[in-house]
Amino acid sequence: MLINQQLSLASQQLEQLSDSPRLDAEVLLAHSLQKTRTWLATWPDKALDKIQLDAFQQLMDKRCAGHPVAHITGHREFWSLDLLVNENTLIPRPDTELMVEQILQHCPQNDDIQLLDLGTGSGAIALAIACERPGWRIFATDISAEALQVAEQNAQALHLTQIEFRQGNWLEAVQGLKFDIIACNPPYIPINDPHLQRGDVRFEPINALASGTDGLDDIRLIAAQARSGLKREGRLFIEHGHDQKQKMHDIFIKNTYKNIIQHLDLSGNPRLTTGIF
Repeated sequence: MLINQQLSLASQQLEQLSDSPRLDAEVLLAHSLQKTRTWLATWPDKALDKIQLDAFQQLMDKRCAGHPVAHITGHREFWSLDLLVNENTLIPRPDTELMVEQILQHCPQNDDIQLLDLGTGSGAIALAIACERPGWRIFATDISAEALQVAEQNAQALHLTQIEFRQGNWLEAVQGLKFDIIACNPPYIPINDPHLQRGDVRFEPINALASGTDGLDDIRLIAAQARSGLKREGRLFIEHGHDQKQKMHDIFIKNTYKNIIQHLDLSGNPRLTTGIF
């Protein structure tokens, strides 16, 4: 079977499962062949042998069973970085790049900054910032030792040495330290939300996704704890759900943050709240 024929067939199989069936098929076939998607586009009429087809079908079987593409390949791109991911980490989303953009805009290149990435997971936010601001001192924490192992592997692969990884729940791992910036993509889905039983999120760690009946338990804790972890005029950045704008504003006000700004994601929905303490 030719590459273009196999991709068409695989795309049809994934139509009811994925929002991007063609992309999923291309990524999986490229991964199984150890090629790039550009290579697939360049050689659409190249025939695949039985060994290649069998290897691709094994990956397709996993995807058809609901497993995320990123878990099948073990990789996800974020901020143009190739990151290792697995079942112990949240899969980095494009919307989270908004946080990186806003942090970089907030602080010029030559500033002497100390930044904390809470709940780092795969290390996506900390690693993206470290690439863009090599002179900054960055700490990254996570309660999961398994997630921190993935983040440290990513840092090593990217030759980023200015990040210090610590295990602990939110700011417990950095007590006594003060930061110019605290950034966090916390769990913010209500624990009973039916979406947690659908699609890719079924295979991601629940404690990285859900937090309390309204999804905001951890955010309330972080907003309160961050007050003692921020330097004077330090800024807190928190990602949240598209329907949590007003509650996020209220939480920041309750914790006496000022200059509160709320930013929109790629779809035009409220996704990021920041404030100065």
